[in-house]
Amino acid sequence: MSAQKFETMMAAPSIGIALRGGTLAFGEKMIFAGLDLDIPAGRTSCLLGPSGVGKSSLLRLIAGISPEASARSLTASDGGPLAGRIAYMDQRDLLLPWLSVLDNVTLGARLRGDRADRDWAMTLLRRVGLEEDAQSLPAALSGGMRQRAALARTLMEDRAVVLMDEPFSAVDALTRLRLQDLAAELLAGRSVLLVTHDPLEALRLGHRILVLRGDPARLGEALEPAGLPPRPASEPNLHALAAGILRDLAG
Repeated sequence: MSAQKFETMMAAPSIGIALRGGTLAFGEKMIFAGLDLDIPAGRTSCLLGPSGVGKSSLLRLIAGISPEASARSLTASDGGPLAGRIAYMDQRDLLLPWLSVLDNVTLGARLRGDRADRDWAMTLLRRVGLEEDAQSLPAALSGGMRQRAALARTLMEDRAVVLMDEPFSAVDALTRLRLQDLAAELLAGRSVLLVTHDPLEALRLGHRILVLRGDPARLGEALEPAGLPPRPASEPNLHALAAGILRDLAG
């Protein structure tokens, strides 16, 4: 990363988000209701919970793209609009098959009519291990490579708020650790909500750990591990905390 680009990213103001009265139902099945969630400014919050509890729908609700969930209010801490200040990374890579990897990474700027910083895009592709695949089409990539390209595209958006839905689930263990470190570096100072099924991943990356569970689902009290992300994966205390989170998830 160039020093100038990093300084520009770090200078971006942080904003917090407050969601009040979140509701999600499928037919007569209430998934969650009256749900309140705070995403503190400049910190990473990690959200865990069993499958089907509404984590992805909650993320889409905050992103403003949920057809099924609603909220009484969704506000930014500075009183400004959220539109244009959120980057969202879906579970699916959502790469356009007719565009090269580089063109997928720079797609957001082109759709907005902005000049894409292709040098910075290439830097991000190098950091995620895809520099030599910049001109390849998505069909030529493995699932893990496609997910790395999607991560680069999300980082390219350079937004104050970043929502990520299992961003490292399709890569091998060693690549996952490296991408976690990269995301922690490049998203420092951003307001991040990251959904994961991996307690250890949450403990490595999160300033705050939240568990959503129950029927209907409720958020438990936030866990705030000691130290700053990214925490070493080998830290014994993290594994003990991860075991506690798994017990909590199991009810």
